[in-house]
Amino acid sequence: MAAFPFVGASYTARSKAFDSQRCVNLYPEVSESGPAPSKSVLALIGTPGLALWAALAGGGVRGLFRFSAAQAVAVVGGNVYLLTTAGAATLIGTIGTGTGPVSMASNGSVVMLVDGSPTAWVITPASNTLAALADAEFTGADVVYFLDGYFVFNQAGTGRFQITGLYGTTVDGLDFATAEGAPDLLVSLLVDHRELWLFGETTTEVWFNSGNVDFPFERIQGAFIEHGCAAKFSPGKLDNTVYWLAADDNGQGVVLRASGYQPQRVSTHALEFAIAGYERIDDAVAWVYQQEGHSFYVLNFPTASKTWVFDAATGLWHERAWRDTNGILQRHRGQCHMAFGGQNLVGDWETGNIYRLDLDVYTDNGAAIPRIRSCPHLAADGRWQFFNALQVDMEAGVGLDGAGQGTDPQAALRWSDDGGFSWAGERWAPIGAIGQKRRRVRWRRLGKSRDRVFELTITDPVKVVIVGATVEAMAGAA
Repeated sequence: MAAFPFVGASYTARSKAFDSQRCVNLYPEVSESGPAPSKSVLALIGTPGLALWAALAGGGVRGLFRFSAAQAVAVVGGNVYLLTTAGAATLIGTIGTGTGPVSMASNGSVVMLVDGSPTAWVITPASNTLAALADAEFTGADVVYFLDGYFVFNQAGTGRFQITGLYGTTVDGLDFATAEGAPDLLVSLLVDHRELWLFGETTTEVWFNSGNVDFPFERIQGAFIEHGCAAKFSPGKLDNTVYWLAADDNGQGVVLRASGYQPQRVSTHALEFAIAGYERIDDAVAWVYQQEGHSFYVLNFPTASKTWVFDAATGLWHERAWRDTNGILQRHRGQCHMAFGGQNLVGDWETGNIYRLDLDVYTDNGAAIPRIRSCPHLAADGRWQFFNALQVDMEAGVGLDGAGQGTDPQAALRWSDDGGFSWAGERWAPIGAIGQKRRRVRWRRLGKSRDRVFELTITDPVKVVIVGATVEAMAGAA
């Protein structure tokens, strides 16, 4: 039996004959102590399941925001709720729109909420109240942040951004500035390390609080990036820097990370090929979270119904998906995120459910999670290979106690002999009932091929950790 690189990231290239790897609902983790003898330095870990934390009425969850250690805000359809760490919700009012992401920011006393409409909303958690911002100088915004005492927001459909009065919510019509490095519209903004990032259609520039009495913010000299933003809700703060889905004068669909004020490409050619095939990318929505030392940038494409995730700890991409009742893989249920009460919480894009991301939960609110790994090509210079056996090295004996699905968990194997374009029928092997830690997950008599791609799928609600694989094959004639 010889080891081969079974563990890896998602990388389905423009030609599957070149590379057709997939990694769905599994993320790679690197051993920080080095590999054990005959084992990979990488393992695949099952992504967290979704445990119901709160079920709210109104529609899909459009935004979550932690106001304090004890209170948070959820926008569900047109309803606005205040939440406690126990998941208790109080409806405090409604806003004028019912769909699309919202943006929220706090000055420590109130929360400003914008939804792309000509109205902003002010939430006062101390009094459980929601009120429209009564200020004729506010004309609409998509994104709002708080910086050095000011609410900062874009002026929708222009190249301008505006600010409120210091620690207030009133808007002076003259308190605005324009991203002047290039004549493109302001798509989005973000605050990171007390700096204001202004994302245009094809360029980005960074401002700071200079203390100028006429207008407090000025552009940082040299902080001008020749890449703009393709989706207003794609920028996110993660791992001490900024990520976004980029566009520029030459094209779009590359994910960038800032290294200082220099853009660094983190997307792969395979991901960029996938994005190029989507009908829309301007509706992409990103959220970020940290769990067990992994920092994840989660990028959802609603129209394409796809979710891609970058792990800053490894620099690798994987996919996340939810399987609908027709067996079709759709985008992950999470639309937005907040860290609240010591938990990572996400809001469902379709229902009013708020879930806890939990690595020890193995379903998506009761629905099976398909965990799929398609490995690299196995070829021998065009010669026939006769596959006697394949063994997947994974944590065995993870079956559930009791009865029902998961008590005798199984792994399904199928393979492709044409580069991943078509697949043979599934063959099953047991992972091991509870306590069967020595169970070997193995398949025998797997036929012959000149170019073989194996794919493993596990849907049982059990812990999944894949360490590697070994294959027993003999090379024949060309």
